[in-house]
Amino acid sequence: MAIKKGLTQKALCGFLAFSVVSVLSISITITVGKYGLWVKSMFHVTQGCALTISDTVDGDSIRKYIETKERDAYYYDIRNYLQSTKDNFHLMCCYVYIPTETDFYYVWDADDKGENIIGIHDSYSSKGEELTDKAFSKTPVYDFIADSSDDYGRFMGTAAPIYDSNGEPVALVGIEISTQNLRTLIIETVLKAVVIIILVISVSSVVYYRNMRKKLVQPLLDLTNATNDMVDDIINQEKISIDVHTDDEIDMLARSFEKMERNLVKYISENTKITAEKERISAELDMAKEIQAGQLPNVFPAFPDRPEFDIYASMTPAKEVGGDFYDFFFIDNNHLAMVMADVSGKGVPAALFMMSSKILINNYAMMGLSPHEVLERTNETICKNNQLKMFVTVWIGILEISTGKVIAANAGHEYPIIRNPDGNFELFKDKHGFVIGGIKGKKYKEYEFTMQKGSTLFVYTDGVPEATNANEELFGTNRLIEVMNQNPDAMPQQLLTNIHEAVNQFVGDAPQFDDLTMLGITLL
Repeated sequence: MAIKKGLTQKALCGFLAFSVVSVLSISITITVGKYGLWVKSMFHVTQGCALTISDTVDGDSIRKYIETKERDAYYYDIRNYLQSTKDNFHLMCCYVYIPTETDFYYVWDADDKGENIIGIHDSYSSKGEELTDKAFSKTPVYDFIADSSDDYGRFMGTAAPIYDSNGEPVALVGIEISTQNLRTLIIETVLKAVVIIILVISVSSVVYYRNMRKKLVQPLLDLTNATNDMVDDIINQEKISIDVHTDDEIDMLARSFEKMERNLVKYISENTKITAEKERISAELDMAKEIQAGQLPNVFPAFPDRPEFDIYASMTPAKEVGGDFYDFFFIDNNHLAMVMADVSGKGVPAALFMMSSKILINNYAMMGLSPHEVLERTNETICKNNQLKMFVTVWIGILEISTGKVIAANAGHEYPIIRNPDGNFELFKDKHGFVIGGIKGKKYKEYEFTMQKGSTLFVYTDGVPEATNANEELFGTNRLIEVMNQNPDAMPQQLLTNIHEAVNQFVGDAPQFDDLTMLGITLL
């Protein structure tokens, strides 16, 4: 098999990918960290300038300048002071203004070139009105970052109030500084850090590649070659030897392969014997399945010379052999016995118990005993030698064909389902007795009902309503009756086929947990 990308290449790619992520993380960390420090430093500048100017300007004089619009020596001193502050600290703007609800007007501006700007109105920048209101409401300082509506771009600054002799704010000092230099400083710092990191990663990659090749890849190649020869060594019964000695986990892996080879030889020998035994058991189970199926009526139509009724039955075991069984047979020319039973457990033990139970029920019924007597005699016989404490639920009914009368008894089995002519299938809650094989000397009661022409009787084991899908949901008796009533006129074979398909569709891919056994008879 051709290797598209070796372990060294994969490890190196992983290392480089990790390095790229590291570079990005470090760059982001530097950017965020430096940005925070520089922003804080620039705010220190704007705050210091704003507070210094706020303390220097006489608030009472501002009212006079606004009223008269006349400038005196003090006015020019303050203007020169603002200009020198702007130049010394590389500010974008430095001015004193009075805010209104919609705009503001100047008192001083460091960019004043000689014209009288007192009372000249100007519009706010981004968020200017909100920030000015906060700064003018007796707040010592208010820092902000905003976008200019002109060519200044993004800037940051501080607004500080100027108070009169009564302690009331009369104007604001506005200090603004461009963030363009801040972006430049950050980019230069990040680029320097990235260049240094790339140089370190390049050197580390070369060293890492050589060590990977020597200490990991080559020992693994030696180990691969040795394991490729393992099959031939096992066939020729030669001892495998792996020439890998790295004193690390790869060395441990090589010793593990040597041990695995020894265990594999032993396993192959034992597995050969076990496989032969499994094949023998499988063949015997297949034969047992055929024997069990041969003991149940499986040729249909069962009584082609009897047009008075139509009967059909089926059993699908959960394992190779099952514990469910059905039976139907003539006791005499006018009486048909029907049996539906479910043995506790599954597999071979249940199948053996099923065979003995079926024979006993058949023998006692053929002796002419009534259904309750058949159950009582069967229970007595099984209880005499039932060391494994197994039991079987049984429904037995004897149909008098000429009248349609059915005499039945139930030993802990599922309720039968009956449909009268032109009606729907309904659950018939009959009298239940205890299971066969549970308690010695148990008595059973029997009951009667009459099947009219066109009536259908359906009996089954719990594998039908208790069929379970992947969501642990049961098929249920209600769903069973709904399926039957979708085509209530179906004859027994079609009826059982419809039910079986509905159960399979409901269960889906979930494994079959229990035997699936059904019997239906329609009186014609």
